[in-house]
Amino acid sequence: MDVLAWLQPWEFSPALVLVFVVSAWLFVRGRRVHRVGAVRQSLFWIGWVMLYLSMHTQLDYYAERMFFIHRLQHLVLHHLGPLLIMGAYPGQVMRAGLPLAWRARLAAARRTSGPVRVLEALATHRFLVPFLFLMMVLVWLEPTVQFYSMLDWRLYRFMNWAVVITGFMYWNLILDRRPHPPAAVSPGGRIFSPIFTMVPQMIAGAVIVFTEHDIYPVFDLCGRALPNFGVLDDQIIGGLIMWVPAGLIETFGLLVALGTLMRLSSRNRLPQPKRRPSRRPVGAA
Repeated sequence: MDVLAWLQPWEFSPALVLVFVVSAWLFVRGRRVHRVGAVRQSLFWIGWVMLYLSMHTQLDYYAERMFFIHRLQHLVLHHLGPLLIMGAYPGQVMRAGLPLAWRARLAAARRTSGPVRVLEALATHRFLVPFLFLMMVLVWLEPTVQFYSMLDWRLYRFMNWAVVITGFMYWNLILDRRPHPPAAVSPGGRIFSPIFTMVPQMIAGAVIVFTEHDIYPVFDLCGRALPNFGVLDDQIIGGLIMWVPAGLIETFGLLVALGTLMRLSSRNRLPQPKRRPSRRPVGAA
């Protein structure tokens, strides 16, 4: 396949192009203010490119017509792409890329605007975010939901946007290197969260692998992009992608969180347990 033809979007999305252009512009501008090392820059751009290729090229055509390619797409959108970008810690850099007047308005809104503060609290909630992250895997795997989401382009786009946004929200919490507070989740909670989200995904992947009938006939209805690929082979590989690579990425997040806990402990930056005041016995001198 011609490379330029493959890079053309299967379904052009102006909103998606705008998001990618603005994010790149903010990061480039922010580098002029904050020093960003080569590793962080590489993580950001690799994740940025992976997300774009997964959402706005001919790969989207194959993801709509092969289950295992669809699972590969969501592995990038939900796990790997957001993990790489948030591993670059781009928040402060991209805020610095905003024009000065916009930065002032954003800071004022975060201090005084009730809706903005509520939205920020929800986007960093220690229980809600991992739950949404997990649900964005399991809900779209339900055969009926999967059927309609692959046939309705509006629901299909909502699905992809939802998995990307919850991926960013989740890895923003897990990769936070600060103590709690100001971090939204405690260092111990950042270790537990990947276990909570990883195990159900691996179980769902195992169920798909060992199911001996076609769970997702919608891919036959749409017309499989690789007709010589067996239905069950497609299903087994898709389940294995959920079972193994997704589990490894979650394990990597757990190890990063464990490293953060050990680093904070070595620097005595973990909250110290409160000691109860000792009570002197009655009549003691």
